Amino acid sequence: MDALSRAGPRRARCSLGAASPGARAAAAPWARFSAWLECVCVVTFDLELGQALELVYPSDFRLTDKEKSSICYLSFPDSHSGCLGDTQFSFRIRQCSGQRSPWLAEDRHYNRGAPVSLQREPAHYFGYVYFRQVKDGSVKRGYFQKALLSLIAPEYFDKSAPCLEAVCSEIDEWPAPAPGQTLNLPVMGVVLQVHIPSRVDKPECSPAKPCSHENSLPAPVILTSVHELDLFRCFQPVLTHVQTLWELMLLGEPLLVLAPSPATSSEMVLALISCLQPLKFCCDYRPYFTVHDSEFKEFTTRTQAPPNVVLGVTNPFFIKALQRWPHILRVGEPRVAGDLPKQVKLKKPSRLKTLDTKPGLYTAYSAHLHRDKALLKRLLKGLQKQQPWDAQTALLRRHLLELTQSFIIPLEHYMASLMPLRKNITPWKTPPQIRPFRQDDFLRSLEHAGPQLTCILKGDWLGLYRRFFKSPHFDGWYRQRHKEMAQKLEALHLEAICEAQNIETWMKDKSEVEIVDLVLKLREKLVQAQGHQLPVKEATLQRAQLCIETVIGSLPKDLQAVLCPP
Repeated sequence: MDALSRAGPRRARCSLGAASPGARAAAAPWARFSAWLECVCVVTFDLELGQALELVYPSDFRLTDKEKSSICYLSFPDSHSGCLGDTQFSFRIRQCSGQRSPWLAEDRHYNRGAPVSLQREPAHYFGYVYFRQVKDGSVKRGYFQKALLSLIAPEYFDKSAPCLEAVCSEIDEWPAPAPGQTLNLPVMGVVLQVHIPSRVDKPECSPAKPCSHENSLPAPVILTSVHELDLFRCFQPVLTHVQTLWELMLLGEPLLVLAPSPATSSEMVLALISCLQPLKFCCDYRPYFTVHDSEFKEFTTRTQAPPNVVLGVTNPFFIKALQRWPHILRVGEPRVAGDLPKQVKLKKPSRLKTLDTKPGLYTAYSAHLHRDKALLKRLLKGLQKQQPWDAQTALLRRHLLELTQSFIIPLEHYMASLMPLRKNITPWKTPPQIRPFRQDDFLRSLEHAGPQLTCILKGDWLGLYRRFFKSPHFDGWYRQRHKEMAQKLEALHLEAICEAQNIETWMKDKSEVEIVDLVLKLREKLVQAQGHQLPVKEATLQRAQLCIETVIGSLPKDLQAVLCPP
């Protein structure tokens, strides 16, 4: 069984009817459910027919044939993976275009307040799989296979569809996700207390530790992402190359992760993309990918350069199919708990063989930054002394967080310097433009305001920034920051107009065309602000409305009737 979701809330699609869109959204069945999950699917393997989508809940959720096919294939481990018993893993697929409802103001409002790792993705589905394979002599192949959602899997095996309907009905009673709030979410006789961080919160290095609570609930679980990861366990075999892998992620380099199982594959891919928090990961990634995926031909084509994607696979066939890829990480079988992991070696791509590939990082890439040997020594020593894993994870996550922040802070400071000064924003003139980002000027600024102020690591920081400028992550970061600054500029201009004391004086020598143009511009800004696209306070919105009424009141009656029809 799979749970399909997107990071962030989503409105339920509404059936056609005479009610207004707002009324339909309020009354739509499963509206609250769809703020957390898109749907739950049960996928069964039939010996003659292959994978089959047995059940989708809610039953009216629409999936295209292409999406159904992808879900069916990705819900089962590859034939090369021996997964007897229960296995949990995840995947990510593209949504088929033209099928989804448009974003609403609530969606934009949520994304504005949520960290980038928890924001809604409009183009992809996340699939979370609970797969069970057990011996069953009545089945010709000898196994009984189903993929089940982790939360309800045990109950579903006992009670089947009625249990699924009951759990989904409980989720449909949950409040919508709200950044900065702690929510109590009852399900199956327990209460999950979950805190969704706000974008302005300080990033967490480790989950909250359980402690006593006055209502007997454990401490709230802090959702740092939509995926639950034990970062240190994922990175155990590659600790010596964590910084190199961090650089590859930062630069958006194509990386193939070959693992022994879908669980190891998906966890490693998700751990890698989480390395960049709080920077948004702007490239494609597939925690688990098979030859049956609809994008298989796109990713394996030899007529163009490898795409910027992190691909998790279990079939060794991909080594041959993607042998042109510049970076391949082969991960071995997990070690027994308490056993020191053998660190994978750094190897040249020329040593890559199709069938007998040994664990290792196969790349010709040379890291720009020197390895933090003190951190590595501390982590390996913690393994020897069997330090608590949460402490090891906190140490590793703090290191990666500080590394990313040290890299991004100089960019943020330089970008902020391109913003026009508030004193230069006047009510009756078009606001000044944001100055262009000049890479050479930024690189010169690093001598006095570079990452060396917050990071002790030495190395070729300038070379790393130069390569970063060519990556999808720089483009994504710059577009987002420029958009936020432009919205801030519009908000400041709206505030300047609302705070102006001489609007009547300004109107005296203006033509009716100019005054009407002001009304239209103010209304446009007001609509943007009410749709949570401009960062303005409620008091500013009220003043803007009064300003519009004052300006319209100065016009002749016929124009007033045009601008304010009955």
